[in-house]
Amino acid sequence: MSKKLEIVVDEYATPIMAYAAPDMDIPSMNELLEKEGFRHLPVLDDGKPIGMISMRDLLLIKSLNVHFDLKAKDIMTPDPYCVRKGASLEEVAFHMSEAKIGSALIVDDQGKADSIFTSVDGLNALVEITRGEI
Repeated sequence: MSKKLEIVVDEYATPIMAYAAPDMDIPSMNELLEKEGFRHLPVLDDGKPIGMISMRDLLLIKSLNVHFDLKAKDIMTPDPYCVRKGASLEEVAFHMSEAKIGSALIVDDQGKADSIFTSVDGLNALVEITRGEI
């Protein structure tokens, strides 16, 4: 019988390097995601997560040609999936799989965004686990 690994999601999460303010415009968000190469852009208000915007969201808005005066708060998916620092990697990955979401925001004790855990981070964890590196 194999031993269950107790791994915290923080070990594989990426520090938040870019985010959108609620009033950020579409061109600025596009530029930020393209420049940094990210696929998920948290929307933060005073450091606290209020939404998430994906590259797919921005591409859809662009294809519909309706982005003239839209801001982050207008197109974000509200109430992003957030977990506290120290949350179980197993539980976070399971919830993301069940809910079919591509990312989780890791927040500190004050509810401020600290890092982001994406499906790619989950795959990196899986590779390390299956290789016996953990």
